[in-house]
Amino acid sequence: MESFAVIRADDQTKLNTAISDLQRHGGLTFATAPKELKPASADKILVTVMKVPLKKSCRAAALVSLSDDPGVAIDVLGRIHPPAHVIIVSSRHDVYSRITDCIARLPDLKDYVAPVIQKKVP
Repeated sequence: MESFAVIRADDQTKLNTAISDLQRHGGLTFATAPKELKPASADKILVTVMKVPLKKSCRAAALVSLSDDPGVAIDVLGRIHPPAHVIIVSSRHDVYSRITDCIARLPDLKDYVAPVIQKKVP
């Protein structure tokens, strides 16, 4: 099942680090390159998914399509503690279909370089 990670951060550096952490330390697989997301859109998704009022607006945001099961992605977040707020959106959320419709139109995230991941040799 495909899911999405919405990443909200205080700045671009923390955003890029959080995205890299999802791959490097979490082992998550990205179905597409990270996409630019307007901070206001990320804030709106947070309120919709979490059903709580927004405490603090973000200044940088991205959207990543994951090949991983949503449950696995949530478990990874609890283990790695990225330096940004990450929301996993699955098909059980109302906003999922809107994200699916618009992700192809979003530009790739500028200045993001995918981490080099060393393969473990047994």
